[in-house]
Amino acid sequence: MAKKKEGTAVAKKKGMSFGQGIRHSWQLYVLLLPALIYLFVFDYMPLYGMQIAFKDFLPGLGFSGSPWVGLKHFKYFVTSPQFSVLIRNTLLLNVLRLVFCFPFPIFLALLLNEARNAKFQKIIQNLTYAPHFISTVVLCGMIISFTSPSTGVINTMIQALGGQPIDFMGQEGWFRPVYIISEIWKTTGWSSIIYLAALAGIDPSLHEAARVDGASRFKRIIHINIPGIAPTIIILLIMEVGKMMSLGFEKVYLLQNSLNLPVSEVISTYVYKTGLLGAKFSYTTSIDIFNSVINCILLLIVNKISSTVSETSLF
Repeated sequence: MAKKKEGTAVAKKKGMSFGQGIRHSWQLYVLLLPALIYLFVFDYMPLYGMQIAFKDFLPGLGFSGSPWVGLKHFKYFVTSPQFSVLIRNTLLLNVLRLVFCFPFPIFLALLLNEARNAKFQKIIQNLTYAPHFISTVVLCGMIISFTSPSTGVINTMIQALGGQPIDFMGQEGWFRPVYIISEIWKTTGWSSIIYLAALAGIDPSLHEAARVDGASRFKRIIHINIPGIAPTIIILLIMEVGKMMSLGFEKVYLLQNSLNLPVSEVISTYVYKTGLLGAKFSYTTSIDIFNSVINCILLLIVNKISSTVSETSLF
């Protein structure tokens, strides 16, 4: 849309028609073409396969030849024993992630913004950004190794303090705390970048005026910095709520085992096991559609509430 407007602006400026403007700026549209092709091939073409959620899909018959069954798979999922367990586990992990992981980047950005020593600030930034670049497989391997009841460094410290070793990955009660703590460690630094950028856009004259009035650093954070980044916080919060029914597959699956399965089985891992390993393609496609619809509804509700209360929204 921006390229189209730019082409139109160029055409108007030089007295050309829109078609002439496109021909004049054809290099810009050529640069845009690979992104449009990628978007079409990987985001729009797969939508054709969504029809199998309403069919008993048989690979031999293909998409068009498989028989229609309507909402059969949706009804089966909603009435299945796994439904309540999957919804509870997925929602609980996402709510915990939102409550505990979302505020940390904001706190870190506010603290880094107030750091007077530039060298110290860079060191802290590098240390907090680094976990983001660790692959999920390596991260989960580290978690399992560190929490091992026999050789893990955490249990070694617990035993050194006189305690008994804890099987963190083998107890249902420890799965969620381990998941959330590791998520905070991995995402806080990288997620703080956008808040640091928002803080950099605050008018310095506001801080200068506040200093003249005798405002302390804490009061300037409360009355200038936080209101200044509030629109960014709201937009990101809306987007996070819009993913409430979705949870990253890799990390949960790699930390999952038969002992913590009652609390670690979420929609994404269930879809993988049932759909790809169990070859129930129609059934799991219906689960994904159900998941996407709920996410869309949540996004619209939270966006409407935000636009009403704070006049800040996605659309």
